[in-house]
Amino acid sequence: MTTRQILNVFEQYQKSRTAFVQAVADLSTRPQNIDTLQNAGVMSLLRPLLLDIVPSVQQTAALALGRLANYSDDLAEAVVKGDILPQLVYSLAEQNRFYKKAAAFVLRAVAKHSPPLAQAVVDSGALDALAICLEEFDPGVKEAAAWALGYIARHNGELAQAVVDSGAVPLLVLCIQEPELSLKRIAASALSDIGKHSPELAQTVVDSGAISHLAQLALNQDAKLKRQVFSALSQISKHSVELAEMVVEAEIFPNILTCLKDSDEYVKKNCATLIREIAKHTPELAQLIVNAGGVAAVIDYVGDSAGNVRLPGIMMLGYVSAHTENLAMAVIVSKGVVQLAIALQEEQEDHIQAAAAWALGQAGRHTPEHAKAVALANVLPTLLSCYLRSGCSEDLQTKAKKALKNILQKCVHLPALEPLLHDAPPNILKHVVAQFSKVLPHDAKARRLFVTSGGLKKVQEIKAEPGSALMEYINIINGCYPEEIVRYYSPGYSERLLERIDSHQPIMTN
Repeated sequence: MTTRQILNVFEQYQKSRTAFVQAVADLSTRPQNIDTLQNAGVMSLLRPLLLDIVPSVQQTAALALGRLANYSDDLAEAVVKGDILPQLVYSLAEQNRFYKKAAAFVLRAVAKHSPPLAQAVVDSGALDALAICLEEFDPGVKEAAAWALGYIARHNGELAQAVVDSGAVPLLVLCIQEPELSLKRIAASALSDIGKHSPELAQTVVDSGAISHLAQLALNQDAKLKRQVFSALSQISKHSVELAEMVVEAEIFPNILTCLKDSDEYVKKNCATLIREIAKHTPELAQLIVNAGGVAAVIDYVGDSAGNVRLPGIMMLGYVSAHTENLAMAVIVSKGVVQLAIALQEEQEDHIQAAAAWALGQAGRHTPEHAKAVALANVLPTLLSCYLRSGCSEDLQTKAKKALKNILQKCVHLPALEPLLHDAPPNILKHVVAQFSKVLPHDAKARRLFVTSGGLKKVQEIKAEPGSALMEYINIINGCYPEEIVRYYSPGYSERLLERIDSHQPIMTN
C-alpha cells in the first residue's frame, strides 16, 4: 500500500468527521430533530470531537453541543453529566478565538436553564476562564464571554456574587466603552443581571464606574442598546436612595424623557421603569423629576401606551402622588388622574387595573380638593365595579376597596358620591353615608339637592344595625330635616297614608 493510499484513509476519516459535525450542527438548529439526535447518542459522539486535532472539527462540535444544550435543560444536564464542561474550560484558555466563542456559547447554553446548571458551570472553573476572555483582543470572544457571565449571574445573588468574585465587573465596564454595539449591549445586560439582586451587588457595579458610562449611552441611536442601558440603571436605582441619587447625579434628566416617546416599546418601558424606580424613594427625588418635566412626560406616556408597557408609568404616578399633597396635586394638575381613569377602564388585565386603582387612591387621599379632582374623573363607580366584579383577582379587589376608602374619607363633593348610595355594599356604603353626615348639617343647598335627587329616600331604605356607625350617620342625616320630611321618604309611608284614607270616615254634612 502506497503512502498516498494510507494518507487517503486519514483524509477520508477527517472529511467524515467534518461532515458529521457540520450535519449535526445544522440538524440541531431545528427543534423537531433534537429528540432523534439525543436518542442516537449524539452527546457521547460529539464529546471526543472537542479534542479533535482539526480546529474546525473542534469548533463545529462545540457549536453543535451549544445548540443542543440551548434547546432544553435535559440536554444541558447531559452536557454536565458527560463531563464536557471541564474540557471546554480548559480549551477556553488554550484554543483560538473561534473555539473560544463556541465554548463560551456552550457554557451560556447550559447556564441559562436553571440555578443548579449555572452552578455546575461555576463549579467547572468557568468563571475565571470567561473573565480572562473579556480581556481578549477579539470583540466576538469578549461578547460570548460577557453573555455567558450574564446568564450565570441572572439566576440569584450567590451566582452573581461568584461572577463579581471572578473580577468580571470592571472588565464588563470596559466592554461598554468598546466601539462594537453588540458588545456594549451584552455587557450592559450582564451588569444589569449582576446589579439586580441586592444593594451590595449594585454597589459593586457602581464602584466600578458603570453609571457615568451607562448614562452616556442612554441617548444612543441603537434601540437594543438603550433597552439594556435603562434596564441596568433601573436595577441599580431600585435598591436604595443613595444608589438612585448617584444615577440622578449622572445628569440623566431631562434628556432621557425623550425616550418615553421612542418607537421601540421596550426602550419606552425600561425608561419609564427607571423613572419609577427613582421616584419611589423620596419626595425630593420625585420633586426633581417633576421639576424636569417628568410627570407630564410620563402622563403622555400612559396615554400613548397600553398593557404591560403602560404599567411602570401608572406606578410612577402612584409613587409620586403618595409622597406629599403638593406632588399629588402636580399629578392632578397635569391631567394625570384622567389618564389613570382611562387606564382603569380600558385595561383588561387585573394587575394593571390594580396598579391604576392604587395610583388613583394615592392621588385622592390627601385633602378634599384632591378627592374631588379624582371623583370628578368619574373614577368612583369604576373602582366600585372593580371591587364587586366576580372572578377578578384578590389583589384588584383589595386595591380597589382601599382606593375607594382613601378617596371617600376625604371627598365632600356630594354629587360624585350620590351614585354610590344606590350600588355600594354595606362596608363601602358606611364611608359614603359618613361623608354626607359631615357635609349636610352645614350646607342648606346640599340638603335641598339631597332630597330632590332621591338621596334622602335612599338613605331611609338602608337597613343598618342599631348602634352601628352606619346607623349613627343616618341619624345625623335625618336630624338635618324636619320629621315629616323624613317620614314622607321612609319606606312604606305611602301605604300607611293609603290605609289612613281607607279607615278615614268622611264627615257627612246635612
